[in-house]
Amino acid sequence: MIENPSRPEMGQMLKKAKRIAVVGLSDNPERTSYMVSKAMQDSGYEIIPVNPAVSEVLGVKSVKALKDIEGHIDIVNVFRRSEYLPELSKEFADIDADIFWAQLGVENEEAYNFLKEKGYTVIMDRCIKVEHALTR
Repeated sequence: MIENPSRPEMGQMLKKAKRIAVVGLSDNPERTSYMVSKAMQDSGYEIIPVNPAVSEVLGVKSVKALKDIEGHIDIVNVFRRSEYLPELSKEFADIDADIFWAQLGVENEEAYNFLKEKGYTVIMDRCIKVEHALTR
């Protein structure tokens, strides 16, 4: 069963975080991933687009995969379908970021269990923009 941290705990994580890698970030301003990431960027977070299909989003050069990011990542925010989470959870474990965050409507118990067993903080089926707004 997937258990997210409490809202106050998520608020603390968001206050501490600076860099968010966004997997599946679209360059289409009408897509949820774009709107959410723009709001987070406007709130002062460094957004790193992870999408092999686009070259740049929100004025930032996109990378093909998590492993292509230089430096530490605080949060990996995932906008991909739930069936991609097990593969992404393995990539996440390889880069040793702090928090695996799957957006609203995205969850996978296999990925959740894999990451929890390794001691990672995992949040699934929650919108980072909503949690940020509710915990400021």
